[in-house]
Amino acid sequence: MDDAQLFVSHDEFICLVCRDTLNDPVSILCGHSFCMTCLTEYWDQSQVCSCPHCRRTFTPRPELSRNTVLNEVIRKLKKTGLSPHPQSQTYAGPGDVKCDFCTEKKFRAVKSCLTCPASYCQTHLQPHFEIEAWKDHKLTDPDGNLKEKLCAKHQKCLEIFCKSDEMCICTICRVTEHNGHKMVKMETEREEKQKQLGATRSEIKRRLQQREKILMETRRAMEQMKISVEKKLEEINCIEEDYIKLTRSIREQEDREMEKAEFVMEQLEVEIEELKGRDAELKELSVTKDNIHFLQIFSFLCDLPADGDSQSFTVTADFFSEELSKELSCLKKSQEKISQLDIKALTPSGREAPVFTLQPPEPQSREEFLQCEFVL
Repeated sequence: MDDAQLFVSHDEFICLVCRDTLNDPVSILCGHSFCMTCLTEYWDQSQVCSCPHCRRTFTPRPELSRNTVLNEVIRKLKKTGLSPHPQSQTYAGPGDVKCDFCTEKKFRAVKSCLTCPASYCQTHLQPHFEIEAWKDHKLTDPDGNLKEKLCAKHQKCLEIFCKSDEMCICTICRVTEHNGHKMVKMETEREEKQKQLGATRSEIKRRLQQREKILMETRRAMEQMKISVEKKLEEINCIEEDYIKLTRSIREQEDREMEKAEFVMEQLEVEIEELKGRDAELKELSVTKDNIHFLQIFSFLCDLPADGDSQSFTVTADFFSEELSKELSCLKKSQEKISQLDIKALTPSGREAPVFTLQPPEPQSREEFLQCEFVL
C-alpha cells in the first residue's frame, strides 16, 4: 500500500517537458510544475504562452520563480536514495509508438486518442481522465498510423461501417453521403468478417495441402522417370556395344574372305595366261608339216600340270550361316518396332501425379531383344 502511495507521489516530481526529475522546479497557475529552464525554452519557442501539459493559456506571460518547497522535497528524496522516476514510464525504443507531447526524451505511448488525434505516455494521458471535456474521447491501444483511422474528408474518427458501400465512415459521412444506406457498428462487421476470414483460411489450408501433395507426387514421379530413363538408356548402350562388336566381326570376316578371294584371283589369272600360251603352241603344232617335230614336242605340250587350289575355292555372295541370318532378321524386326515406340509423358486427370509411361512392343527385355548371342 505504501509503495502505491509512493508511486503516485513520484509523478509530482517529473518535469512534463523533459520527462526527467525536476531541476529548479517552478509551478504555474494551472498547478503543473516544470524545470525552470525547460518551461522558459518552451515559451520562448511558442507563439502562445500555454501550459505544455493541459494547454491552458496565460496572458500576459507570467514571471517564473522557484518552488522552494517542491525543490526541498526533491532534494530530500535524492538524499534518501529514492528515485523520483515513475517506474511505469519507459523510453520509446525501435518499433514503439512515441508520445507526441514529450518534447525531448520521448516516452513510450500507452494510449492513442482518435479524437485528438495523438498518442500519449502515461503522464500526458492523465488530462483525458481529469478534464471533463476530454473524458468522452475515443482511446485505443498505441497506434503509429492514426491518420488511417480518420475520415480523409472530415478528419473525424471512423466509427461506422457502411455495408452498402463496403467502407468505414465517420458520423458526418453517415448523414451526408451515406444517408439511407445499411450501416452497422464496426465491431459487428468485424465479427462477421472474422468468420469469413476463418472460412477463407480453411479453404487456403485445404488447397495448400492438395497442392503440396501433388507437388510431392510429381517430384517422386520425376525421380522414378529419371531412373527408368537411365535404365533404358543403359540397355540401349549395351545393344549399341553389341552392334559395334557384331559390325566389327562381320567386317573382319569380310576382309579375310576378300583377301583369300584376291589371292585366288591372282592365281587364276596366272593359270589363264599359261593355258592360253599352251593352247597357242598346240594350235601351231596341229598345223605343222614336220612329223618329226610334231612327235618330239607333242608329249611335252600335251602333258598339262595338275589343277591348283584355285579349283577348290568357291566365293559366295552371302557367307553368313543360316543361324546368323535368322538372328539378324530378328534384330531388324525388333529395331523397326523400337523406331515406332510411342513414348509419352501422360498427365492423368484428377489428383493423380504425372506418370512417365512407356508402351513398348515385344520384346520387352534386352535378352528377348537379342534372343541369342551373335557369334560368327
